[in-house]
Amino acid sequence: MAEEENNVESVEEVAENLKVLENIDVVLTVEVGRTEITIRDLLRLNEGSVVELDRLAGDPLDILVNNTKIAKGEVVMVGERFGVRFGEIVDPEKRVESI
Repeated sequence: MAEEENNVESVEEVAENLKVLENIDVVLTVEVGRTEITIRDLLRLNEGSVVELDRLAGDPLDILVNNTKIAKGEVVMVGERFGVRFGEIVDPEKRVESI
């Protein structure tokens, strides 16, 4: 019985610790795609230049938190602003592996 009481206290402590974490800011990034270019090509970019990315049109976007991929999603309109709809969520175990 004493062990059960310790477990309850432990769960309450964990819940309290998680509440502290809720107020920490993180950076959420939505990535359309990537590419590598030479510095020469970078210096030649100007208004109207187009850089081809490694994704096809219509492919899901990567959603990252602090540079760790957490999901895939799609761009949506929220009134007059862009938003992102979460689709496939990355398995938490795989997220931990990528850190």
